[in-house]
Amino acid sequence: MNIKKIDMNSYPRKAHFEYFRNMAYPYVGATVNIDITSLFNVIKRKKLPFFLTILYITANASNKIPEFRRRIDGDSIIEYSHCNTSHTVALEDGTYCYCELNSSMNCKKFLEYAEERQSLSKTKGITVDGNKVDSLFFVSCLPWITYTAIIQPVPSPSDCNPRITFGRYFRQNDRILMPTTILVNHALVDGIHIAKFYENFDEIMAHLIVGL
Repeated sequence: MNIKKIDMNSYPRKAHFEYFRNMAYPYVGATVNIDITSLFNVIKRKKLPFFLTILYITANASNKIPEFRRRIDGDSIIEYSHCNTSHTVALEDGTYCYCELNSSMNCKKFLEYAEERQSLSKTKGITVDGNKVDSLFFVSCLPWITYTAIIQPVPSPSDCNPRITFGRYFRQNDRILMPTTILVNHALVDGIHIAKFYENFDEIMAHLIVGL
C-alpha cells in the first residue's frame, strides 16, 4: 500500500476542505436500497457466504473512488493506494469483534481467505492496530432489521474513514432490495462521490454475477 500527499495548491476542493473540516459534525451520508435480486439468486444457488460476497463488492466499489481513500493529515490530505475493510463479526455471546480484510484478489480467493480470517479474528475483540486505522473502510451490518436511516457513533475529534452499513434485505414485488448506508467526512467527499459508490456497486455486482 502506497501513500501520496495531495498538492493543496492545485487541489480543486481546497475551500470546501477548509470549510467542512472545522464543523462540529462534518459528516454527510445517504441510505439507498440496492437491488441485489440477481446476485441473491446466484449466492443461494452456489451457496456462497452472503455477507462476505457483499463485502467484496463493497470494498472494490469503495477503492475505485480516490476521495474514499483520502484522509486528513494535519492541514493536508493524503491518499492511500488501497484501503482494507474492517467489519464486525458476530460472536456467540451476543457481542462482536472486528476483522480486517484485503480485497485485492479475485472473489473466489477472497471468500476462502475471508472465512479463515473471520475465524481467527474471533479471539481478538474490538482492538484495531492504531498504525492501520486511518487506512480502513469501516463496514457493519444490521441483519435483524430493514431500516430507512441509521445514526452511527463517530469520534471526537472527527475522523475521515468511510462507514458503510447494510440492513436486512427485503422483498418488494419481485425484487430483493438491501438498505445500504454511506457515511463520509464532507471535508473530503461530496454527494457526487457517494453516488459513484452506488454506481460502482451495481457495475461490480453485474460483472461478478457473470463470473461466479
